[in-house]
This record gives sequence, C-alpha cells and structure tokens, in this order.
Amino acid sequence: MVNTSATDPIVAVATGPGRGGIGIVRVSGAAIHEVTQAVLGSRASELAPRHALYAEFLADDGSEIDRGIALYFPAPHSYTGENVLELQGHGGPVVLRMVLARCLQAGRAIGLRIAEPGEFTQRAFLNDRLDLAQAEAVADLIDASTEVGARAAMRSLAGEFSSRAQALTSGLIDLRMLVEATLDFPEEELDFLQQSDAIGRLARIRDDLDQLLKQATQGALLRDGLSVVLVGAPNVGKSSLLNALAGADIAIVTAIPGTTRDRIAQPIDVDGIPLNVIDTAGLRDATDEVEQLGIARTLAEIERADVVVHLVDATSSTSNTAVLERVKQQIAHRIGRAVALLTVHNKIDLLPTTPRVDGEHLYLSAKTGAGVDLLRAELKRVGGWDQDTSGEGVFLARERHLRALAVARDHLALAAEHAAHRAS
Repeated sequence: MVNTSATDPIVAVATGPGRGGIGIVRVSGAAIHEVTQAVLGSRASELAPRHALYAEFLADDGSEIDRGIALYFPAPHSYTGENVLELQGHGGPVVLRMVLARCLQAGRAIGLRIAEPGEFTQRAFLNDRLDLAQAEAVADLIDASTEVGARAAMRSLAGEFSSRAQALTSGLIDLRMLVEATLDFPEEELDFLQQSDAIGRLARIRDDLDQLLKQATQGALLRDGLSVVLVGAPNVGKSSLLNALAGADIAIVTAIPGTTRDRIAQPIDVDGIPLNVIDTAGLRDATDEVEQLGIARTLAEIERADVVVHLVDATSSTSNTAVLERVKQQIAHRIGRAVALLTVHNKIDLLPTTPRVDGEHLYLSAKTGAGVDLLRAELKRVGGWDQDTSGEGVFLARERHLRALAVARDHLALAAEHAAHRAS
C-alpha cells in the first residue's frame, strides 16, 4: 500500500472521462513551482496569480504536448488553500494523459503523486476553505439528479446551511452565559435571565431551529429521493403505470399475467423530487420457479420502500384483501422508519368515473394518463414534501444532520419546560 500524506503535492485530471473541447489537469501543493517551470518553460515567468496565460505545454525534450491556458492560484487564496496550477488544454484522453505524465515526471523530486478521489476537496476542508457541510455539498452538486436538487446543493456549498446552524449555536452560547451568570452570582439582586428576556429568546431560537429542521428534511428528500414500489396482483397495470409515470415505454405491457418477473427500476423527476419507481412481479400463488423468485424480490423491495403503491383493478369485483394483507405484513417488518401505503385504483377509463383522490385511495387510468398527475402530487405528499414550497430556500442535508437537529430540538424543548417551571 502506498503511504500518502495530506501534505504531499498532488495532481489529477480535473475533468470527466471521455473526449471534450477542454480538459483540465490540476496540481496542488506547496512547492509546485518546479512543475510550473518544467511544463511552461521560459513562459513560466509570465504566469501571474489569477491571470490566464496562453502557452505551450512542453515535454521533457522541449517538444509541444499541447497548448492552452495556464492559471496559477497562490496559497491561501485557492480552492485547496495551497498553491494550485491549472493547465487547461484540449480534452482528449491521450493528450491529458501525456500532460499528467509530464507533471508527475517534473514533480518527482518533490513527491508529486496522483490525487485520491475527492482529495482536492479534502484539502479544501483541511485548510479551512470549506467546512464539512460545504465539502459534502460539492459531491451533492455533482451528483444532483434534478435542477431543484442542484440549486439546493449550491445553497449548501455557498454556506447557507452552515451559517444558519452557526447562528443558532451563537444564540445558545449567549443564553448559556446568562444561565451561568445566574448560577454563579445568586446573591446579586439582578435576575440576568429575566432582564434579558431569556425565555423569549429561547422561544425564538426554537422557532428558528424548527424552521431549519423543516428545510433540512426537505433537503434530505431532494438528496436521497424516494423509493416507490408498485405492487399488486398480476395484470392490474403496474407496468403500464410505470410507463405513464416515466413518460416512456420502460416496461413490457401484455395481457398475459406474470409478464413482469423481475424488478424494473426507473428514476423519475417529479417537480424536482427524484423518485426511483420500481415495477415488481405480481403477487399471487405462483408455481413457476422463476416467477416465485420475482415475487420474493417484490417482498424484499417492499421492505426497502419509502412509499408502496398498491395497485388494484377498479373494474374487478375480485377482492384484493389477500394481496393487501401480504403487503402490510412486509411493511410491518420495517424497523425505525415508517413507509407510506397508497392504494391506486387503475383502469377507470373502463368505468363511468373520473380521476380523484379519496383519502388513501386514488383513482386513475394508466392507459389514458387520466389522474397520473394526481398520483405524482400524492407521491410527493406522502413522501414528506412540503407542498407549500417550490424548493426555494431549501438546502441539501444528510441523515446525520437531521438526527443532530432533532436531538437539539428535544433538548431545547426540555430547557423551555424547565424555564417555564422556574418562571411560575
């Protein structure tokens, strides 16, 4: 195993794999001037901080590898907080490998090595250019699957989440100082808590924390999305519904029961909320071994789901109780997090009825698309999305952020209870 250090100079191709108009090789470290001198030759002396220089990128024999833009960012005013050199040339994989190899050759004496995945951002975190929430937001911005999610990640990267949390921390530190002053100087006639409106300030902090937790919860939904599992008896239209939600022919649809024998997963963007909709094998007492395996996978998907859509045939008088009970049994196996259950009555195009939502029941036609918009809205609602927000002001958050905020909320509720008891 190669021994690496957080102070080693590092280099990597900073653009994605494949061919493109522009490709970037980035170097970061304390003593990278040797690399700059070797790659740019006599033009290195013309490279001014944060100014673009069009120059040739040279091989060790002085021949041109490529030509493009060189940029130099001196520490600490760079992305990593270290000296950074960026070489922006043509985006072919061969030429980028040649530039990368030249940098490694020129930087051998200073211990230049290939950067580990995410190491440039790790350096930014270690050098206090980004806090942990911002560093994580870099990955979230890159991985965002919807525009709403990308905007939310950008707000986290800009520091909105961190600044809100820091403001709450500062307010709590001020309150703690008042409590400590009251405990340390009981003989004083001044009531520090009463004079400073401590109870009112605590109430305002709790309100701000509740709002922050609400927005963080929405952000976690944007980041993680929802797993939506379509279940039901064979031939009730699960595959047709998947196609209707996706707006494309993803799953094979036939009149033959048991056509779908394995799970089909399809990512779908519903107003900025990423859904992973999973079509499953129909639940019935199958004798075919392949179909039995598909049903076993269906039951496993139910246990992992955020939302289970139980699809029934609205035209059939056959009871769906057996399938529903089987679904509920699998949901009961879930530990820790609740799963939403929505019953959808399909094929209303064959009945004299209209699309509608009636409690936990929804009526639609996957064939004509009537009512599918109602299902999209219901999936967002039962999945926990605040219908009053368009995503503005929401920032991406992770499960541990939610847990920490929830613990803080509970502690502040206890503090408010004690404060009210003291004031009475």
